[in-house]
Amino acid sequence: MAGLIKKQSIDEVRDRTRIDDVVSQYVTLKPAGVGSLKGLCPFHDEKTPSFNVRPHVGRWHCFGCGEGGDVISFIMNIEHISFVEAVEYLAEKTGVQLQYEEGSRPAGGGQKDVTRSRLIDAHRVAEEFYVRQLATPEAKEARAMLADRGFDADAIAHFRVGYAPDTWDSVLKELRRSGFTEKEISASGLGTQGSRGLYDRFRGRVMWPIRSITGDTIGFGARKLGDGDGPKYLNTPETMIYKKSQVLYGLDLAKRDIARDRRIVVVEGYTDVMAAHLAGVPHAVATCGTAFGEEHVKIVRRLLRDTANPAAGVMLAGGKAFGGEVIFTFDGDEAGKKAALRAFQEDQSFAAQTFVAISPGGLDPCDVRLAYGDEGVRSLVESRQPLFAFVIKSILEGVPLHTAEGRTAGLRAAAPVIASIRDRVLRGEYVRELAGWLGMDERMVYQTVAQSARVPQQIEWADGTPVEETRPASPLPPRNQIKDPVARVERQALEVMLQLPGLALAANAQDLPAQSFTVPTHQAVHDAIRAAGGVALYKQRLDQLKEAGHSDDLEAKATSWFVEQVLAQADDLVAQAITQLAVEPLPESDPDQQWPYVRGIMMSLIKQGITRQIADVRGMVQRATPDSPEQAKLFERLLELENQRRLFDETDT
Repeated sequence: MAGLIKKQSIDEVRDRTRIDDVVSQYVTLKPAGVGSLKGLCPFHDEKTPSFNVRPHVGRWHCFGCGEGGDVISFIMNIEHISFVEAVEYLAEKTGVQLQYEEGSRPAGGGQKDVTRSRLIDAHRVAEEFYVRQLATPEAKEARAMLADRGFDADAIAHFRVGYAPDTWDSVLKELRRSGFTEKEISASGLGTQGSRGLYDRFRGRVMWPIRSITGDTIGFGARKLGDGDGPKYLNTPETMIYKKSQVLYGLDLAKRDIARDRRIVVVEGYTDVMAAHLAGVPHAVATCGTAFGEEHVKIVRRLLRDTANPAAGVMLAGGKAFGGEVIFTFDGDEAGKKAALRAFQEDQSFAAQTFVAISPGGLDPCDVRLAYGDEGVRSLVESRQPLFAFVIKSILEGVPLHTAEGRTAGLRAAAPVIASIRDRVLRGEYVRELAGWLGMDERMVYQTVAQSARVPQQIEWADGTPVEETRPASPLPPRNQIKDPVARVERQALEVMLQLPGLALAANAQDLPAQSFTVPTHQAVHDAIRAAGGVALYKQRLDQLKEAGHSDDLEAKATSWFVEQVLAQADDLVAQAITQLAVEPLPESDPDQQWPYVRGIMMSLIKQGITRQIADVRGMVQRATPDSPEQAKLFERLLELENQRRLFDETDT
């Protein structure tokens, strides 16, 4: 994953990316008025389209689930990737060369002549080469090994498994023929630098392509054939595009099922992922030569949308947690138990319930499929047990519970585990279970657990970020539910200021006083617009683009940029309202009638403000001392306001 991308690069990615082109790859969009598109939301189930896209504003918003944002946030949500990954993904699609902040370049970024896109291209060429090599006579042993593991030709093709010839320069020659430089080959990790120059890193091995969550091949996992020199398993080293702590094998294939079912199954090897998917467990992924760690937790939480408050202890019917399920599969031996204990350390990062599936006889999922068929793999996953229970039982193994000293030692060892359980009801259940396992008084166990409990000042995830609450309801009601005509005009005015800022500027929106809006959310949105520089900022940006020689979609680019500046002035809740207002289809669908519509809305808003001022001044007149200088000044002000309103009435007619 890259470092901090410069803001001008991010802005360039936004400018070059048509949001409707990107969204339409995932959602069927249909026209819904001038400049507005609508479709079924990809983020929640619905039968009536409530997902809106405004291309010239560069924003999208679903009025059903409340999700919304720009093209970058759409890719983040739909592909389940981070902000930086989304920017890099769109940059590759649009040909933008990203610039990174000094000291914050991607791993391997010191090689100035090497780009991320070239390394991905190199891996694409290498993958095709390895796949072809698997069909050669030399790869007979590799094909036999895969067949012995239960994988036929279709399975091998689906997972793009290949073979690296047992030579020193076969893939090097292929890459050189394809135009890659020595520096690019070295930076890709496909070649290793020796005393005599570059040579193939992978030789005489079965090859599994490791892909990013978006499907780009960024590395390889390789298994040795026979008893020759070298490690049994060998992975791509850390490169500009590959960091093993941030990759899960099979995630590109599993992400849709994981997000839909809110379940992920973590296995230990590449063949285990293949076996699980083929057996009907499409949620399976595996780490790549490293233990499941903090960066993997972040990936899984994004996929599961694991944002429930862990202190709430919310459970759904059937025992499923609000945050979903994370299931680890381990062997039943000592190594498996240690792996489960490591997983438990990361478990506190999930609101999801975490389980462990222990295979019979120490078999991994691939062996289970060979011995018991597809049903055996599915049964292994379904027979999962809570990770807490497995960890506690593992801790108590070997403890002499028949002695008082042993029971006391067991209690002291297990109490911190139970004390860390977030679900209050579940914690109480395990107190009772532990008391039964130890043969001790339940109150004593409870007291020991309570003493072990650590109560943080603020609940945080493992990455140090505060726990997120469930997404709040939209700060704005649906337009058709607004009964108050004053609130309706205010909302329409904000819509045109965000969607048609040029026309709004011509209709005097820049001069609106802060008191023009009475609804608190409307006030907050208007405050953000004013803080950004008002609608006049749009005109400034438009002029800048013209002076810079831009000619395509100038108004759309300026509008999108203007909305981004407004969003930068708002907190999360107000930003949600801004996004909603920026994509709400305008009632006036005829382009020729947009100016009369905007002008009419702004005049109505200004007139509403004058009417409120008249009412306020009349009240002050009544409260003032009769025939006093103060009352005389108030009468003058009242007359001035009445004349202004009459002028608006005459202009309106």
